[in-house]
Amino acid sequence: MMPPRSPHVRPRKRFGQHFLHDPAVIERIAAAIAPRPGEALVEIGPGRGALTRRLLQCDCGTLDAIEIDRDLAAVLHQEWSGDARFTLHCADALRVDFGDLARQRGQSLRVVGNLPYNISTPLLFHLLESARHIRDLHVMLQREVIARMAAMPGDSAYGRLTVMLSPWVQIERLFDVGPGAFQPPPRVWSALARLTVRPEPAFPVSAAFAAIVAAAFSHRRKTLRNALRGLATPEQIASCGVDPSVRPETVSPALFNAIAGKVELPAESRLS
Repeated sequence: MMPPRSPHVRPRKRFGQHFLHDPAVIERIAAAIAPRPGEALVEIGPGRGALTRRLLQCDCGTLDAIEIDRDLAAVLHQEWSGDARFTLHCADALRVDFGDLARQRGQSLRVVGNLPYNISTPLLFHLLESARHIRDLHVMLQREVIARMAAMPGDSAYGRLTVMLSPWVQIERLFDVGPGAFQPPPRVWSALARLTVRPEPAFPVSAAFAAIVAAAFSHRRKTLRNALRGLATPEQIASCGVDPSVRPETVSPALFNAIAGKVELPAESRLS
């Protein structure tokens, strides 16, 4: 049986829209999420509603859809306004208070989204500001971004994004998705990842953690001693068991945090 045709709304470049339409990929995503009765799902960027439709076929408790495009929002509202489980938010996901949404639903959220590549990193950080209210995230992103998120120290893809996400989530790369699964096809491959929020951060995050990590990876080819010049002294770095002459991509998140603990910076530098 063929799935219903998605409503035709022209994709808008300014929103970075690439609409998922491949039934096999949609089924794999739904199977990865495996919604259970009573759970609170949140879909970011439902687009034409292809995945929305599949998720609502599951026995979920609620599905909040966040769509910035008013034309698409109108189509989604027309199709599912009669479903009591479905709530549409015509809004910018970067401005949504996910903690407040979780309080409205009375439980932690399960977030899913084919995230616009041009805002993927700030959107992930925004979501993690409400990490205590989120159970997990299933996100579709550019394959190279997923590789960075899941990288280990010493990997070529290891960098700022890897380290900044590490205290808050466990990351599992699930599968790759080719350009043909989308309309219009992007110029790059995509991948789906599961981010499971840790019950507690992997380590107590120091106030200067974000500043230290940002400084270290803004100069990837420099040694840690030179990249952190003006923030941490070689003696402070060495006191954490880290050789100041190594490059940032070899240093674990916990050791970056240890270095940050030697630095006094405003608490707003912390992602929490």
